[in-house]
Amino acid sequence: MPSKTYIQSLNSGDFRLSIRCEIVSWIVYLSRNFDSYLSYLAINYMDRFLSVHSKLDNKPWILKLVAIACISIALKMRKTEFSVSDLMQDGGFIFDSVTIGRIEMLILGALDWRMRSANPFCFVNYFISFFKFNDKPSIQALKNRATEIIFKAQHDIKLLEFKPSVISASALLCSVSELFPIQFPSFRNAICSCSYVNKEDLLQCYDLIQDVAMDGYDSVMAVAASSSCTPANVLDLHCFSSSISGSQSNQMAETENNAGQNQKHMESKD
Repeated sequence: MPSKTYIQSLNSGDFRLSIRCEIVSWIVYLSRNFDSYLSYLAINYMDRFLSVHSKLDNKPWILKLVAIACISIALKMRKTEFSVSDLMQDGGFIFDSVTIGRIEMLILGALDWRMRSANPFCFVNYFISFFKFNDKPSIQALKNRATEIIFKAQHDIKLLEFKPSVISASALLCSVSELFPIQFPSFRNAICSCSYVNKEDLLQCYDLIQDVAMDGYDSVMAVAASSSCTPANVLDLHCFSSSISGSQSNQMAETENNAGQNQKHMESKD
């Protein structure tokens, strides 16, 4: 999860809010041809990275570079074949592979190589077991609607403070209230009785996520019957982590300088 100070800064209208919105827009745009889980993972990396690098320069090309690096890492984690050059050309800009690699290493170092994020999708099957449905169509309908809500919830900064498990439970409750309203009270009591869930946080998150869910009921994605968990972690790749053990601020400055020169060179050609 992102740090509390980062979340507080976003809620207070800090300049990082505009930075986040810009990077999120680029991530969503550049990853639109992939499944939605990819953009969710990339945005998670971005939020956690900005939690550490609070003084990221608000230059458009730097924000685009961070978006590309987050997508590239997410694609590797999901073991998806891709070409970074295709992503860059699609966005109307280009950076050399060395520059992108440096930013990727910077992000990996800032996140301590913890890339297997525990996201809300990991908890859907657990919480849905509290709902005593016997027919598979009803269960699938709940999963599909909860998945849509979770994707939408990531864009609301108010929900960043809640644990992934709480978001998952709230999204399922919201789905039940829409699809099976008569059974909602019993399902709410069942989840609230779970010893792993803070009831106060759950109800607060549910109130917020209802607003997100009702903001357009159209499907935001074609829900695929794919794995809900992110790929294996890369914590064991210690041989790479040593390359980012130096001063990250110096590395960022050097990377920005090189990327800036490349961008100016491309602009001069235009």
